[in-house]
Amino acid sequence: MNVLEIPDIDLKKELKKCSSMEDLVGKNGLMQRLFGGIIQQFLEAEMEEHLGREKYDKLSGEDKNYRNGYSSKNIRTSFGGVKVDVPRDRKAEFEPKIVKKYETVCNELDKKIIGLYAREMSVDDIKSEIDELYGIDISPSMISKITDKVMDTAVAWQNRSLDEIYPIVYMDAIHFKVREEHRIVSKAAYICMALDVKGHKDILGIWIGGAEGAKYWLSVCNDLKNRGVKDILIACMDGLKGLPQAIKAVFPEVNIQNCIIHQIRNSMKYIPSKNIKAFMKDLKNVYKAVNETMAMQALEVLETTWGDKYPVAVQSWKNNWENLSTYFDFPPEIRKIIYTTNALEGFNRQLRKFTKVRTVFPTDDSLIKALYLATEQIMVKWTSTSPNWANTLAQLTIMFQERIEPYI
Repeated sequence: MNVLEIPDIDLKKELKKCSSMEDLVGKNGLMQRLFGGIIQQFLEAEMEEHLGREKYDKLSGEDKNYRNGYSSKNIRTSFGGVKVDVPRDRKAEFEPKIVKKYETVCNELDKKIIGLYAREMSVDDIKSEIDELYGIDISPSMISKITDKVMDTAVAWQNRSLDEIYPIVYMDAIHFKVREEHRIVSKAAYICMALDVKGHKDILGIWIGGAEGAKYWLSVCNDLKNRGVKDILIACMDGLKGLPQAIKAVFPEVNIQNCIIHQIRNSMKYIPSKNIKAFMKDLKNVYKAVNETMAMQALEVLETTWGDKYPVAVQSWKNNWENLSTYFDFPPEIRKIIYTTNALEGFNRQLRKFTKVRTVFPTDDSLIKALYLATEQIMVKWTSTSPNWANTLAQLTIMFQERIEPYI
């Protein structure tokens, strides 16, 4: 078992060392060390309860019991091995519950508490669940202390160093209700998902802001740059106003691709049901064309046939054509990856599953903790690379040789 002693963690210093999710939640990661501290907090709290007073309080009377130093113990937790100092009392009556005598496994209690919190259970519900499963009576304040540790890790994750280049990124925002100054307001969670040069998915960050707009997206892009990103080859989005301008202001050479699926949905809102089938037949000739020349010809046919009846539906394609047609510049392997933001939408749906119990979050921090914990659990399953990534990378390397070669 790989055992870590519990250090006094300077998060700012540790943060600079974290460049990936593995650095945070993997072997010897920051989460492993933080949970060592959590177990130590449990032991100290249990000793205080056993003695009936806090650590340095004095007790009068003859029948008094005192602390009597510590004994070191190596234990296994759900995040790896840690070394803890088990407090002793002078009368040798103290028997800890979190790590019982002669036991070296922590029953995954730490991960259980965080997992329940991630699923939006209340502190009281978590207390009842732990008591029922393990027979351990944990105070609400102790549970709050444990879950507060998550905020430290969430901040570290949000500010970790990033790769210098990402071939493909997806950007979107989803909205949550948050209590603010005695009012319930809508807050946008700005999300950036990427495919790195190895073909692995990663969430580069989740930012909480007010109303969705270009100004905040600009701050998101600047944050990516400040954390080490020098170049993005292709950025996929759902036609958000101001986002293309914001990302181009920070990464001027980026190629923008608006989501074709979103564009189709937006167009169909203006088509009555009796003409949907005929309209879609002509529209498919546009977005399924073999190249941009054929697509432009199909778009002219679409305008001639339907432009007078449904001008809004047709004109939106012409107005946004520059960002809708980018994928025609790429081979089929890359087109499949960039023509839609379905990959990020799938992630968003999973976030909703984790947060659906909580209709209103009490603070921004509570929302951040919930989204981080959900993200952590979702990303654990992202073990494989994007299908046919070797061929995709080869194509990208040829198309963007000078930009990508220094980083692979």
